[in-house]
Amino acid sequence: MTRPWPRRLVLVGAGKMGGALAAGWLDGGFPAGSLTILEPSPSEGIEALAAARGFALNPVDPSPPDVLVLAVKPQSLDAVAPGIAPLAVDATLVVSILAGKTIADLKARLMRARAVVRAMPNTPAAIGRGVTAAFASPEVAETQRRWTESLLGAVGAFHWLGEEAAIDAVTAISGGGPAYVFALTEALARAAEALGLPADLAMSLARGTVEGAGELMRREAGTPPSVLRRNVTSPGGATAAALAVLQGEGGLDALMTRAAAAARARAADMAG
Repeated sequence: MTRPWPRRLVLVGAGKMGGALAAGWLDGGFPAGSLTILEPSPSEGIEALAAARGFALNPVDPSPPDVLVLAVKPQSLDAVAPGIAPLAVDATLVVSILAGKTIADLKARLMRARAVVRAMPNTPAAIGRGVTAAFASPEVAETQRRWTESLLGAVGAFHWLGEEAAIDAVTAISGGGPAYVFALTEALARAAEALGLPADLAMSLARGTVEGAGELMRREAGTPPSVLRRNVTSPGGATAAALAVLQGEGGLDALMTRAAAAARARAADMAG
């Protein structure tokens, strides 16, 4: 099925996430001739992608697009806003992936912007396995919602949110989630070393286990993680002994809840 793409799209910011989005759009069938990227310091990868695919990179005077995607660092918004404000006209859909920048923040800096979508993707978007959730302002039309679904769904799973405040919870869970999984991998490797295994073997076991468990969960999408966990756990066995610690008082559930709450609070503090 052909995705409903906008006719013209401008991406502002082509760092890791912006670059991942651009590559996902092009791989998903978005016409390169309809894409413009504005990035003052493009990486060699973005320059090579522009040369290979033929999209416009830093043209002198871009015209207002159907969709303006903001992927700069949040702290750079004030600096770049005056230069890009002319691109956000009344008919333009603004899609922002800037953590902590609310729709009100964006409209205050892009004075003519009306239809705004605030989204939170995560880094597995770079391999087409991202998870993105977004909230649309009331001015976003149905066609613009479909454009958003196509653009953000091109790099993984996509979900609409019913309220903007939920973005902070999404930031705490899927936004930062990959880092939590990487930290778990590091901790598992350190535990292996503490049990006397060589460092290289410890890390190989930890990485392979996390990668394999993730792939198994993907393939068994209809099976709840709780069932997959029980399938690995023999009553009274070694895994059960470990889970008694992880799931005991102050264990993994409580720790993750505190961690997510801290991340959500920090995301809320960053607004403005």
